[in-house]
Amino acid sequence: KVLRAARDRRGAIDFETVETRIIFDDQRKIEAIVPVVRNDAHKLIEECMLAANEAVCRELTKRGRLLIHRIHEEPDPEKLADLEETLQMAGFEAGDLTLRRNLQHVLREIDRTDQGHAWTGAVLRAFKRAKYSAQCVGHYGLGKSHYCHFTSPIRRYPDLIVHRVLKALVN
Repeated sequence: KVLRAARDRRGAIDFETVETRIIFDDQRKIEAIVPVVRNDAHKLIEECMLAANEAVCRELTKRGRLLIHRIHEEPDPEKLADLEETLQMAGFEAGDLTLRRNLQHVLREIDRTDQGHAWTGAVLRAFKRAKYSAQCVGHYGLGKSHYCHFTSPIRRYPDLIVHRVLKALVN
C-alpha cells in the first residue's frame, strides 16, 4: 500500500483493466469466461516488479551502460483536449487533462460507471503507445524517469538484453 501510494503521488496513471480466465469443459469447449480478481498479493508483486525495473534501469544508466528502455512519451496535448471535451459532454468532470491529478481523478470517476471499460479505452487511445528505445525519456504512465523491462513475465528480447547488461556488470 505504501508503494502504491507513492506511485499515486508521482502521478502514475492507473488503468483498471479486467483480466479474464477461460474455463474449459471435459471436451475442451469453453465453459465460462470469468474475471480474475487481483488480490493484495498480486498487487504487491506488481509493485515490487515495478520497483525492481526502475532500480535496474537507474543503476545501469548511472554506470553508463547502454540498455533498452521501456518508454512512454507524454500524450499529445491536442488529443488530451479532445478527450477532455468528449468526457465533459458525457458528463464527466475532466478538467485540464494535461495535469496528472485530473487524469487520475477522471479515471477513478470512469471506473465507478457501468461503461468504465469503454471509457478507459477512449482514454488509452488519447495516449501514445509505450515502446522500447535506446533513449531514457521516462515512462509517462508510470510516472517514472527511469524504466526498463527486467522482471517482465513475458521474456521479450529487449528484456533479455537488460539481463545480459546487468549480468556483465555483476561479473
